[in-house]
Amino acid sequence: MGDYRIAEAAEVLGVSDDTVRRWVDAGRLPSTTRSGRTVIPGADLAGFAASLVDDTERQRTRAGSVSARNRMTGIVTRVVKDTVMAQIEMVCGHYRVVSLMSAEAATELGLEPGVRAIASVKSTNVVVERP
Repeated sequence: MGDYRIAEAAEVLGVSDDTVRRWVDAGRLPSTTRSGRTVIPGADLAGFAASLVDDTERQRTRAGSVSARNRMTGIVTRVVKDTVMAQIEMVCGHYRVVSLMSAEAATELGLEPGVRAIASVKSTNVVVERP
């Protein structure tokens, strides 16, 4: 599972880079330093993103201007697979997106908590792809 730079974390959470830095500085969002850069482990970012969806006091972010018909970059927060199907949960800004796909497709895409992905929403279908 990969690490996220500050700018990447900000994009998937739908906030500014400065907001992510403040959360890191305040200890709200765990981070490490790699090659002199602050990075956030994908699993930690996924857990943090999931907690933001349930935060009723959270202000709307710039992701609020995204149309539901658009492609939304986000982070996978949960994957439930059986032998045939997979349920993929993502947080894209302040949106929670759930997609159902074959377990084989989810495995081929490498979808697991902390992975960055794009949700393409059209009507009742959600297409998830890797950037």
